[in-house]
Amino acid sequence: MDQKLLWSDFIFPSTLKVASFVEVLLEPIESNEIAQKLQLGLHEALVNAVKHGNCGDPNKKLRVRRILSPNWFIWQVQDEGEGIPFHKRHLTLPSRLESTNGRGLFLISHCFDDIRWSPLGNRLQLASKRTIK
Repeated sequence: MDQKLLWSDFIFPSTLKVASFVEVLLEPIESNEIAQKLQLGLHEALVNAVKHGNCGDPNKKLRVRRILSPNWFIWQVQDEGEGIPFHKRHLTLPSRLESTNGRGLFLISHCFDDIRWSPLGNRLQLASKRTIK
């Protein structure tokens, strides 16, 4: 079996209108069920990058690298911000359930099999295992 990695790099404007970007990023996913789950996670990751990383600045960009391997779908979402500090990388619901913030990372953690941050914290790697047929 050919063990190729397929890489694609994308640059998107820093906007909250991310639905069309998510569609492009999910093009290789053939399963509707898997695509819907990943769609939610990617949407949250892009919105977080715009709101928190780029502070809503429309002059900044989002960079996304999509990596397809025989066993994984991987997306690396990078903003131009300072990065999320290590102590704020919570993948749980906020302790105050009525809080309007803090659910994005929780949702992302339930959509992907593996999540990793760059040391700076401004790049989030999201990976989903491929189902082997």
